Amino acid sequence: MLEILYRDEHLIAINKPSGLLVHKSFYSGEADTYAIQELKKQIGRKVYPVHRLDRKTSGILLFTLDKETLKIMSEQFATRQVEKKYIAILRGWAKEEEKIDYDLVNENEIKQNAITYYQRLQTSEIDLPFLKHQTSRYCLVEAIPETGRFHQLRKHFKHILHPILGCRKHGCNKQNKLWLQTFGINKMTLHAHQLIFEHPLTNQKIIINAKIDDEFKRVGDILNFDLRAYF
Repeated sequence: MLEILYRDEHLIAINKPSGLLVHKSFYSGEADTYAIQELKKQIGRKVYPVHRLDRKTSGILLFTLDKETLKIMSEQFATRQVEKKYIAILRGWAKEEEKIDYDLVNENEIKQNAITYYQRLQTSEIDLPFLKHQTSRYCLVEAIPETGRFHQLRKHFKHILHPILGCRKHGCNKQNKLWLQTFGINKMTLHAHQLIFEHPLTNQKIIINAKIDDEFKRVGDILNFDLRAYF
């Protein structure tokens, strides 16, 4: 059963588990279950996704319960009135804060402007030999994408040479293999933990938070990160 984080007459938000596709997609492949169908069955009515999360990304996924609200919320997302906050664990120690302004090419080979802000929250260095290094370094960051491009955060952190731990397509597969062999973990550590927006009908400020799952917490425990704010 999906965890419902927020619901009223017009909106519903869930904490999407890692591995669950939002809907059928040519780019994401096939699956036995999809978030849209599962939520529809769970609440007994049709839902309309306002945005999307990658298959392996966990966290807040917002739906509307009618097409009129969908139109309003889609406009809010398109005009960047919605603030999306993610936490991620990166390989290495990124800068304390940075604006990544780096164009990305979309599924149709069209270049698009993409901007991400991030702040480093915590750092860790553990006794895990990797290549010529006797230890391995990681950091926990909070990232706020100003734009919403396909795989934006994964591509942007790869661009600055601090890929997301557990990301296969845009990550460091040698690190991922090391974590799988050493700890039995292959989770992508990217989680949409907060969504802030203005309610489309009441104009009330809505803040939705989503807790991390046990596997993300397990990675944090190995790295001695304090993740109490996220569970």
